[in-house]
Amino acid sequence: MRVLIAPDKFKGSLTAEEAAAAMAQGVLSVYPDADVTRIPVADGGEGTLEAALAAGAEERTARVRGPLGREVTAVWAMDGTTAVLETARSSGLMLVEPSVQTSLAASSFGSGELITAALDAGAREIILGIGGSAMTDGGSGALTALGLRILDAAGDPVPPGGAGLALAAAVDASGLDPRVKDTRIRIAADVTNPLTGHNGAAHVFGAQKGADSSARLLLDEALGNWAGVLKEATGVDVDVPGAGAAGGFPSGFLAFTKAQIEPGFELIAGLVGLVQALDQADLVLSGEGSIDEQSRYGKAPLEVARLAAARGIPVVLVAGAITLSPKVLAEYGVEAAVSVLDLAQGPEDAMARAEFYVARATQAALEGA
Repeated sequence: MRVLIAPDKFKGSLTAEEAAAAMAQGVLSVYPDADVTRIPVADGGEGTLEAALAAGAEERTARVRGPLGREVTAVWAMDGTTAVLETARSSGLMLVEPSVQTSLAASSFGSGELITAALDAGAREIILGIGGSAMTDGGSGALTALGLRILDAAGDPVPPGGAGLALAAAVDASGLDPRVKDTRIRIAADVTNPLTGHNGAAHVFGAQKGADSSARLLLDEALGNWAGVLKEATGVDVDVPGAGAAGGFPSGFLAFTKAQIEPGFELIAGLVGLVQALDQADLVLSGEGSIDEQSRYGKAPLEVARLAAARGIPVVLVAGAITLSPKVLAEYGVEAAVSVLDLAQGPEDAMARAEFYVARATQAALEGA
């Protein structure tokens, strides 16, 4: 039996690669002669880099500015002439203590420095995973790092961060790194939110970055001003579906580069060779920390299940918690699903011994399938 294991991360406890290893233990306890292939996946957010590294990309590091200007070491990956970057590594929420002040001041400047590092290394294609960001700056910081000047009405540079965009009146692209215009930039997004408005970057994602209602309103208005400045300068309407991801990060790149927003899972699946592996599998396992209603909107486990079911391959899911009904899961071709919480003594126990319980849940799911 050829078994493909393709989970996303179990956030807070296991990386996707660690989860895949634990699930493999469970598979081999039931089918000791199984031919097991492990391909960690992601949906374009955090975990994108790990998926690329697990698929054979070379790990690189760069010293860049964090979201509030303090220097950090950011890991990225290179595979031939393709670079894989995560904005979370340079401009991520994990690098700050969220507050109203940080939500207004956080910048994507370090992500622009990461892009420069990739260009210096010879990248001709850049894949950007943009989940877990601290900033709501419309990608302005990253573009500033790449040479764009964002000016106020007096011709002075605006302050970094989303709040500074409220003062933006013009841009000067004469110093923008010319390489970025000739590089294929693929932005992996797992949401379709527009840049502004009730469903936009500030109002939907601002609270998790520390923004209160007043800060969210200010940031939304600032992003609207940014969109207006960009359209006047380039003629490009950047307030499109997906532009609200990662604090509006894609918007600036849509205006000044050939960047494209792509569904995160599909992009990563192609990067790690998932489709080819599916064509060789007799059984597929996937999972992540939580399988819930949000999982139906492009999250990795149900997308893996959908692709497998289309090929007539049975699917088993393992997750920390599962709130979708068996009937809904069956619509995706899932034949069995087990939650770690059904086996552990509680959430703390589940997190503390995640590897053990993921292996046990895999075993239980296969024995009950």
